[in-house]
Amino acid sequence: MFRQVGRNRIELVQGDITRQQVDAIVNAANSALAGGGGVDGAIHQAAGPSILEETRRRYPEGCPTGSAVATRAGRLSAKYLFHAVGPIWRGGTSGEDELLRSTISACLDLAEAYSCESVAFPAISTGAYRYPLDLAAQATLETISARLAASENLKLVRMVLFGEGAYGQFSRVLESLALTDVSNFREGGAVGSDVDSTPKRPLPSE
Repeated sequence: MFRQVGRNRIELVQGDITRQQVDAIVNAANSALAGGGGVDGAIHQAAGPSILEETRRRYPEGCPTGSAVATRAGRLSAKYLFHAVGPIWRGGTSGEDELLRSTISACLDLAEAYSCESVAFPAISTGAYRYPLDLAAQATLETISARLAASENLKLVRMVLFGEGAYGQFSRVLESLALTDVSNFREGGAVGSDVDSTPKRPLPSE
């Protein structure tokens, strides 16, 4: 499934995120950038040990929730990995919506900084962090749509989803957004939020 946003495009697919032919792949990381299970573990395994070595060297203090950092992509076909730290779901009363939007925006900031034309995202925070799929889909796709509508460089954002449940939830939200003015969508760092999604560290050289 896909949706055009101006000249740009959002795609939904089911598949293996490590096999995506894109400029950058987003990793659903933990704040320690230490690797883990799920998408994080699969990406580290496919990309190889150089990723953990680079994150330890470049980001010894880790990455705060709501932010993302960049590394090379190791053995993957992508050029870069964006390690994104989404929020743990705590019932929706701890700023989770703003933090998730900020996480997505931080990845898109990195994509713009690297002149990436294509990026693949997993459904951040919906695994071990237990973010409800419907709410995650709304925040994620609204943020991406708002950015793509104004982007001249980023042409494609692909959501790589695991299972029929995630694909169904994201599909329903994407269909509803097709009927909505994207100028009404909120991006990360919403009004009233003190989250700063601007990357704080230098980007890795090519």
